[in-house]
Amino acid sequence: MKLVLWLLLTALSARAQALRIYAIDTEGGKATLYVTPTGESMLIDTGYDGNDSRDANRIAAAAAAAGVKRINHLVITHFHSDHMGGLPQLLKKLPVDHIYDHGESVEGGKSATAAFLAYTDARSTLKYTVLRAGDTVPIKGLRVEVVSADSKAITKALAAGGQPNPLCTSYQAMAADPGENAHSLALMITFGKLRISDLGDLYWNQEFDLACPANKLGTVDLYMTTHHGTKTSGLPQIVHALHPRVVLMNNGATKGGSVEAMTTIRKSPGLVDMWQLHYSNAGGATQNSSEQFLANPTEACKGEWLEVTGLTDGTLTLKNSRNGFSKTYTR
Repeated sequence: MKLVLWLLLTALSARAQALRIYAIDTEGGKATLYVTPTGESMLIDTGYDGNDSRDANRIAAAAAAAGVKRINHLVITHFHSDHMGGLPQLLKKLPVDHIYDHGESVEGGKSATAAFLAYTDARSTLKYTVLRAGDTVPIKGLRVEVVSADSKAITKALAAGGQPNPLCTSYQAMAADPGENAHSLALMITFGKLRISDLGDLYWNQEFDLACPANKLGTVDLYMTTHHGTKTSGLPQIVHALHPRVVLMNNGATKGGSVEAMTTIRKSPGLVDMWQLHYSNAGGATQNSSEQFLANPTEACKGEWLEVTGLTDGTLTLKNSRNGFSKTYTR
């Protein structure tokens, strides 16, 4: 009995000292919740609007599981509906203390303008900060550095970066993206020795600015796939330079999870596993991870999430809410 109690207390103590991350299924959109050991919270993006508040409900469910009653910091990477659209609905579920984004939308057209107006109406009710490259999000217990914003990358390497990148010689640019993806916020998140990259939907050519001629970011333990794993992001020069042990792909069944991006990830040196929010229809049997690593193996789903527990020594544990499968990765 004493041994069981000791083991329980040890597990609770370890959890109290951990960073917890919930990658929430928004069917090809994005919403990722970070919770520090002190309970401070940061949500990156809010998923889609509509769908009977599906994404806001899923965020609220993850927050409840994490013991979070309010979002202290909400970061909106860019102004596409799968990232900002859920804000008005989210505010009906959870209070938000402070919102951050890159400023103003660069996209026009009736649909984009209407979506941005709905977002800014909600944003206007909150404390608000525009983020630029080199800024930080002031969440206690984490270092959250903005490495690209509004199509401008940091000019100096981070402390862990600066290494020459020999892969740059094979780089081929894509046609410029005039839209929001090129302007996406990109973040590096540090918790002790644990390093996580979340580059939002940053476009291929803007990723190059972080990777070449020197890798400005250094290596990471966890790579949150850029732009859901579409072929216009996930530049090999940056993915391979980041050298992730673990990859988490926030894809949908029919969005993201491209063969091109998944091939780049599979070839990344040092990769142990890739976890996915969805089975990718495009990826098929050759590219998708095995079933235990998939939060939602079918297109019709309940919106299961992937939970990450991180320790300051760089240890990661990922858990699938659907089947309870978990795996720990140590340095």
